[in-house]
Amino acid sequence: MALQMTASRHHPALVALHWLLALMLMVALAMGTFVLSGIPMESPEKIGALRGHMVVGVLIGFLMLVRLVVRLRTRHQLAPSPSSGNPLLDALGTFVHLGLYALVFAMAASGMATALLTGLPDIVFGGSGGAVPANLATVAPRIAHGWIAKGIAALVVLHVLGAVFHQAVRKDGLMARMWWGPR
Repeated sequence: MALQMTASRHHPALVALHWLLALMLMVALAMGTFVLSGIPMESPEKIGALRGHMVVGVLIGFLMLVRLVVRLRTRHQLAPSPSSGNPLLDALGTFVHLGLYALVFAMAASGMATALLTGLPDIVFGGSGGAVPANLATVAPRIAHGWIAKGIAALVVLHVLGAVFHQAVRKDGLMARMWWGPR
């Protein structure tokens, strides 16, 4: 049985946002998981690390909103995604895509809530010289932030596995949709 090749590509802005956000998400997840968690709260290095993490987080939230708008405005230009050959895998693919949007927005919201509840903007950006609040790790939105990060990581793994499945097993050209070239 010949597989149908995907002929159309996503809008170039959507492609650029996809890959930029993928890189930024990996940096933010790695920063939060491996760098920030290892720096003691009382260390002056914690403020600089939080500053970078917060800036990247706000940019991710903003760019995800832009990506969603571009996606909604360009969707009609694409043929439907090729089937995986299994309705359950197709449903999983839809869940992963929607889940990534939902969790990234939830991650940005929980990060902002954590910052506002603990006074981090004044400490990190205001130059007040204050220390990172000792209760930072126990604030409810911060706890949610950590769990959401794990959920995003799991969905990213599923997303990559799905892309590899389409490319290597189905050979349906799906990955070409999220790359540059003639539309």
